[in-house]
Amino acid sequence: MFSTPSAGLARLKPGGYRSASDVKPARPWVVLLATLTIQALVAMALLTLPVMAPVVARSVGVPTTWVGGFVGVVYSAAMLASLLGGGAVRRWGAVRLSQVGLACSTIGLCLCAIPHPVVMFLGAIFVGLGYGPITPASSHLLIKTTPPSQLSLVFSVKQTGVPLGGMIAGALVPSLDALIGWQLSFLAAGLMCALCAWAVQPLRVALDSDRDPTVRPSLVTSLAQPLRLVFSHKRLRTMVVISLLFAIFQLSLATYLVTFLYEDLGWSLIFAGVALTVTQAAGVGGRILWGFISDRWLGPIPMLLVITVLMVIGALGCAMLTSDTSLWLLFPILIVFGSTAIGWNGVFLAEVARLAPPGQAGLATGGSLCITFLGIVAGPSLFGIMAGLVNSYGLSYGLLTLLAVGILIPLWRLRQHGQA
Repeated sequence: MFSTPSAGLARLKPGGYRSASDVKPARPWVVLLATLTIQALVAMALLTLPVMAPVVARSVGVPTTWVGGFVGVVYSAAMLASLLGGGAVRRWGAVRLSQVGLACSTIGLCLCAIPHPVVMFLGAIFVGLGYGPITPASSHLLIKTTPPSQLSLVFSVKQTGVPLGGMIAGALVPSLDALIGWQLSFLAAGLMCALCAWAVQPLRVALDSDRDPTVRPSLVTSLAQPLRLVFSHKRLRTMVVISLLFAIFQLSLATYLVTFLYEDLGWSLIFAGVALTVTQAAGVGGRILWGFISDRWLGPIPMLLVITVLMVIGALGCAMLTSDTSLWLLFPILIVFGSTAIGWNGVFLAEVARLAPPGQAGLATGGSLCITFLGIVAGPSLFGIMAGLVNSYGLSYGLLTLLAVGILIPLWRLRQHGQA
């Protein structure tokens, strides 16, 4: 899948590992391609069950709102794994940690193919353990190879792996369900993750040349150090709180869009999956576009302000959709919502990496994502409860806009402080 970078196979150090000076740096495009592919596949693993929620829920005998609890379990595990990621990168290397994440995703999808709630929630834990360390690992790799003037764009391109994974899940899994059933489609998705873990092995010599087997991560230290880092830095602290609210928007859209179109608007499952694919595609375009604009003209904080305003417009638009809404209006609304609610991450993560002390981008990213995942854990579950109370997924999207105040005010303060 990936060509091996030209790396000098230097002699081993006494500790059994090569130092960074022994090995030629990997080409930036190789790093970006590898991290992008890995990110896409673990995102696909995460969204495979939410995409098939109506079918799976009927097969298992539970209401569709239970998917919020499933996603909450996934991100609870991901939160823990992201905190442990910084120390694990130093000990085993970012590529090895990514391979472990892909393997956990494979195990999780195989367990989710068993139609029993307890087993599926065990599968959710493995999917989360696979998803959590991927972004800290990729940030560790990208910050070493990316020019500072291109950080927002490169991190945004890498983060397109998340909506790309959603596109794969939305387009592939419902179609496979029609051919081979939902259980075998889950196993097929797991096989894709396993093959990727095998394919990136040749890259490890060059990309993990800075690993240090003498490091012995402590569980307590590994959990506390990333959080201590982000909360001791004022701007990082503000950024991670904002990311918590962004995450609620993002996962509420990704988790419940198919169910919203299927149950509230009467779409078929396949066409609802296509709509999710369009929304995720908008997220891909949004991440690249916002990253480019941020690097070239606006800067990260003004860019996030613009994204928030557009996200509010998209959420309010979803609240007004009905079964009679023209596709010419529906798809533009979904594109605006998707490009912003899914497209904010790259600009955010680039700013976190930029603010992090030298050599600590992985730690800062892990600590930041822990708070982001907290919003993801709570968001879909609360959204599902709210949808049940008001008996409308569309209205629930509209009510989400109240959270935008908590994003706009601190962002505006950061912007004013930056101009002072």
